[in-house]
Amino acid sequence: MIGRLFGNLSQKVPSLLYRVSLVMKPQVVFVLGGPGAGKGTQCSKIVESYGYTHLSAGDLLREERAREGSEFGQLIANYIKEGKIVPVEITINLLRKAMEATMKENENKFRFLIDGFPRNEDNLQGWNRVMDGKADVKFVLFFDCSNEVCINRCLERGKSSGRTDDNRESLEKRIQTYLQSTRPIIDLYEKQGKVRTIDASRSVDEVFADVKAILDKEG
Repeated sequence: MIGRLFGNLSQKVPSLLYRVSLVMKPQVVFVLGGPGAGKGTQCSKIVESYGYTHLSAGDLLREERAREGSEFGQLIANYIKEGKIVPVEITINLLRKAMEATMKENENKFRFLIDGFPRNEDNLQGWNRVMDGKADVKFVLFFDCSNEVCINRCLERGKSSGRTDDNRESLEKRIQTYLQSTRPIIDLYEKQGKVRTIDASRSVDEVFADVKAILDKEG
């Protein structure tokens, strides 16, 4: 009787632990700023120092575009070339799958930096619709930088990045898209007291010093 009871309990424990791990929701920090503001560079440094998992919406889309047999590859390519924002369903699906895969592999990896998202009202509504109750958005890290500095950085990066959108024509379209679509999202979060603004026009180390101060304070 007792042996059977312990046997049943030992069978239940792993499934209980598994259910507990499923209850842990991803803790998300949105990382926003214009193209060339240094989001990717700073995210890499945050990952090294704080153990976050960095998910770049743009990188996920570019990987999906390049993936053989992708049903969305050509569609994504067209949107990126035109400097337009890819349909929200595609982007959120890629982000959700990446978070789930990370947490399944290591249940302690539940803190995520989502870089370059949400980029417009449609993105935000889509996130709220699909991820409401499934992830906690802690705050927004906003890397503020002048358009000219952003463009010059991207043109310099384009010499070695191989990215098709690191050219002046695409950049000017991307800057306009950012100003018209993403800045209003940052303003919206600002009203909720969720934006942490950093002057991103300075050196990498100076910017990261501010990032560290924010993350240490937020815990």
